[in-house]
Amino acid sequence: MTLSLSQGEIIAVLQTALAPAFLLVAVGGMLSLFAGRLARIIDRSRILQDLFGETEGYEHQCVVDELHDLQLRIKIVNSAIYLSVISAIVACVLIGLLFVMGLTGFDLSGVIAGAFILAMSLLSIALIQFLREVRIGVRDFMIREEYLEKTEERVKRRAS
Repeated sequence: MTLSLSQGEIIAVLQTALAPAFLLVAVGGMLSLFAGRLARIIDRSRILQDLFGETEGYEHQCVVDELHDLQLRIKIVNSAIYLSVISAIVACVLIGLLFVMGLTGFDLSGVIAGAFILAMSLLSIALIQFLREVRIGVRDFMIREEYLEKTEERVKRRAS
């Protein structure tokens, strides 16, 4: 069996494959963002691990608490990266299936639809994980009460 395709058919297959290709570009950008977050979390954990032996009492407990949160954030970002990579792999398979269907005429529309739904679902879960990590990071970044002056104290200082 010889495969005889017109230029128009090949162009149509390439155009159809563009949507999942854009999905791959978006996932690549997200992976870069996730990797950057992971690197910053690891850097912060190294700083706190160095402080671990140098702190006592309340300050030591703050270091320990933040290290626990950083460990959780590492796990969450790692899962977001994992889900994003699986989503990208599914998108690659989806592009391959589109070409196979377009070039051979086999009806793979159900498999293609399922692959697209799977890729988008994995990506959505990765984004939810990222949202969780950001929320924990913002909570940890909140300035502790002892560093914030009360309103009356600020007003008195400004008046003098």
